[in-house]
Amino acid sequence: MNKRNQHIFFIGLLFSSTAVFSQIKEEKLILDRKREPEVKKIEKKKTSIEAEKNYPPEEKSANPPTYDITNVPASSDFKTSLIQGEDISPKFDAEYQNNYFQLGMGNYGKILADGNISTELENGMEVGADVHFLSTAGLRKVYDWKSKQNSADIGLYLNSYGETGKFSINADYGLNDYNYYGIYALTPASNNVDLKQKTNRIKVNGYYDFYSNDILNDVRVKSSFLSDHFNAKENQAEVLVNLSKHGVEFPAFDDVTFNADLGLNLETVKTDFELLDKNSSQYLNATLSPKATFFKGKSYLMIGSDFSFLNGKNSNMMLAEQNKNNKTYWFPKAELQFAAADEFKFYAGITGGLKLNTYANLLEENPYLVSDQELRATETKYKFYFGLRGDIDQQIKYDFSAGFGKMNDILFFRANDLFNYEVDYRRQAYDFANTFSSVYDNGTVSEVKGSVQYFPLANLALDAEVNFEKYNLDNYENIFNKPLVRASIGGKYSMLDKKLNLGAKAIFGTDMTTNSFQLNREGINPDFYISEQNNSDKVGGFADLNLSAEYKVHKNFSIFALGNNLLNTQYQTYKGYKVLGAQILGGVKISF
Repeated sequence: MNKRNQHIFFIGLLFSSTAVFSQIKEEKLILDRKREPEVKKIEKKKTSIEAEKNYPPEEKSANPPTYDITNVPASSDFKTSLIQGEDISPKFDAEYQNNYFQLGMGNYGKILADGNISTELENGMEVGADVHFLSTAGLRKVYDWKSKQNSADIGLYLNSYGETGKFSINADYGLNDYNYYGIYALTPASNNVDLKQKTNRIKVNGYYDFYSNDILNDVRVKSSFLSDHFNAKENQAEVLVNLSKHGVEFPAFDDVTFNADLGLNLETVKTDFELLDKNSSQYLNATLSPKATFFKGKSYLMIGSDFSFLNGKNSNMMLAEQNKNNKTYWFPKAELQFAAADEFKFYAGITGGLKLNTYANLLEENPYLVSDQELRATETKYKFYFGLRGDIDQQIKYDFSAGFGKMNDILFFRANDLFNYEVDYRRQAYDFANTFSSVYDNGTVSEVKGSVQYFPLANLALDAEVNFEKYNLDNYENIFNKPLVRASIGGKYSMLDKKLNLGAKAIFGTDMTTNSFQLNREGINPDFYISEQNNSDKVGGFADLNLSAEYKVHKNFSIFALGNNLLNTQYQTYKGYKVLGAQILGGVKISF
């Protein structure tokens, strides 16, 4: 088979792999605008407090990747889109142009502008800036009211690569300007109804990350401030310190080594709302995480614990006084891996922990929340799991696992009813049965996960994932707005000496149970709506097919085309919220 026919064969293989999942329904797009390409690892180093590593330093990251268990080609990082989506720039290796600007336009009034600029200073320091803007006119032919959306992100960063570690500080401003357009229970009296919501978030983060793991592993400081169109305010700060001593040898056992880790985490968050019940909450969570790990070859035994102290205060307009909570938690941590060979590694363990639910994090999962939320901490009392993972000839990497856990205050979202039932009431943006609120329940979760990556060639990468989650709750019959199964399959292929990069991704999910409302005026008083709630409504399963292509015309000039939701299904992410249909966006990229 000559080289030309070989290229044609692999292009057909890449795109035909997504056709198998043509039953899917969700709009997924991606913009790879990170300064270093994201590398998905099935196995990765963990310290007591989980932290994202960002080394080797720049001079090392310029080397091309090797195909081993800890350094694999970057995999697609498709993020769930809302109405506008995010866009694709496929990457295969560590070659990355820091200085670039790209501009694209497409149907639905979509406009993309994205750029990064950086420069090196003396003593191994680097300063730079990121700019990103994405806009869409929305679904004008589907909704009579506005469904347009704009998002923007501006970031500044400073990196310093020293002899012993890396110091980094970054500041970021994010804007999301959109509408609560998912109205299904009634028709607004005017097409110009105000459905506006807007969030602003400022983040400042800094950390020092040592290349070695001797005593002080890393120190991280995170902070953020969020506000929205309805005067909600949230301040969040976190300090993480990882202490460790790795590679300690036992004189009596030549082939056994020992790692000791101690994680210290202090997190505080304060949230105040100005609507409806005017919920207010303030939490302080301190966690101590000791861990000991014994290694023999690629087999190991890890034993640890999490000790957490949570101080919380909650209040709202309905409470005469604050509801205070001080509680200490203990969570087990243990994992055993038996490595029969690189191809077969059996593992099993138990874990648990405490997670603070913040307004900022909730908005990332569901931006259509009313600006008045009850915020609690979710407790995973324990989760047992077991699985099998491995690396077959450095071409196939897989990880399959199953687990069962007990949780308190499991978070999910329920649809809101009207807040005012008057028919002629001049409604607020959130008062059309078009918003959601957080709701909590205790229960158990059973899950099965699978991940496979296949690298038949250095310029071809295929991946597939599946995730099954089943919840049994104490008080609710069904969990709302969570699919039972989510899965994806995709691939990336480069040709013509990496001048042409192709990407494909297909994603699907099963139906979701939700609550919904039906409104009518057939009561005794026709000036007021009567509301009927359905707690077993369904939001249909989704399917989505996305393709991308980028061709480097010159070393400093590229053209790209993106096709998103090519099955042209205006499925719903939440009740009433349809996504854009088939989208085609084209543009140019200038590197310098």
